[in-house]
Amino acid sequence: MTQRDRDRLVVLKKAHKKLITQRQAAEELGLSDRQVRRLIVRLKEVGDRAVIHGLRGRSSNHRLSEDARSKVIAVLSQKVYRGFGPTLASEYLAKKHKLVIGREALRQIMIGAGLWRSRRQTISTIHEWRPRRNSRGEMVQWDTSEHDWLEGRSEKLYLISMIDDATSQLTARFVRSDSTEENMRLLRSYLQQHGRPVAFYTDKASLFVTTEKRLRDRPEVRVDPALLPPTQIGRALRELGITWIAAHSPQAKGRIERSFGTAQDRLVKGLRVARASTIEQANQYLEQEFLPWWNQHLVVIAASPIDAHRELDSSHNLDASLSLVDTRQVANDYTIRFERKTYQITRESVRAGLRGAAVRIEARLDGSLAVRFQDRYLAIRECAPPAKPEPSIPKPPRPSKPPRPSEAYRQGQNTLLSAKSLPLWRASIDRTRLADS
Repeated sequence: MTQRDRDRLVVLKKAHKKLITQRQAAEELGLSDRQVRRLIVRLKEVGDRAVIHGLRGRSSNHRLSEDARSKVIAVLSQKVYRGFGPTLASEYLAKKHKLVIGREALRQIMIGAGLWRSRRQTISTIHEWRPRRNSRGEMVQWDTSEHDWLEGRSEKLYLISMIDDATSQLTARFVRSDSTEENMRLLRSYLQQHGRPVAFYTDKASLFVTTEKRLRDRPEVRVDPALLPPTQIGRALRELGITWIAAHSPQAKGRIERSFGTAQDRLVKGLRVARASTIEQANQYLEQEFLPWWNQHLVVIAASPIDAHRELDSSHNLDASLSLVDTRQVANDYTIRFERKTYQITRESVRAGLRGAAVRIEARLDGSLAVRFQDRYLAIRECAPPAKPEPSIPKPPRPSKPPRPSEAYRQGQNTLLSAKSLPLWRASIDRTRLADS
């Protein structure tokens, strides 16, 4: 019997002994007069147990059977469901194993079987939440997550995501590298699907902002960021009329950071269950399973019904804007060099002022190359590389001649040879020295 039951029993006994009226007892207990009369009758029949509900201690009629509990535990004990929480586990049990069970009931089963343990959430620093934007397309957060998405089953993958700030609508794709080309491909897909948003909100990665360089002898001199040349993505956003906004901390773009937290839990486990081991299989699961689930259950309604996305018109050339742009100078023979190759501008594309002028070269995402001079594209053809000369067979080295004698050497030899000496037959031998020896 709980303390609440004891307090109710005291009031009922007062009403039974006529110390207070039944109406006063009803007001004090928060019950109707009729219910108080029923409790007084039950008090006469069973005594103090009148305040205890008759179903207390009995199993619920909706309690899961022991066979079903054992089956649930057996399924969730499999290696593929390792780390699943009650919410995600209940969804997979209903979808794949036809076991419909409530989230809270499953939580108790998993805790009792040692399959899940709640974690204490500690908040070290409190950050004030920034309110959402009012309209869809007013601002889109853009970032990349580096994680072991396939849990070592294949190569390393990156997840590039774009999430609408007003509605949390998600667009994402797995890529092999967080490069400018891959980010441009996802940007192109987003623009074709939704249109041009007002602004993109990203971090200060080198893909979006040019790193400032300072002089060694004058490190205190700073350069205005507006004067620095834009990156390829920054240039593309300018040409498309989209504003770029920089986040100064990870907490500032918390909406996409939290989406990565959800993906690193649910998406990783979903890829594990789907047995995805390649980037093609990962993107297939992402597009057919995860993104539809996200955009169905986690998307909110924007405060304003107005869609801030703008349509792409004839003035926007996605192929030209979403490409790697560089500049080259036309030589006197109307050729340009790019990536160690020489290209010839065709005769039909030659126009006044082209020789020696700077042209814009667009290395597009499909691998093609486009050259533009002012507002006109030029036809080019690749020049054949010059033929390499055949290697010549080296001639054997000639034997070196001894150096010719110098004039002083010749004069010394002539003097030695021209000196007069006695003939050998007239020479006398001193034999005394031979005897001494």
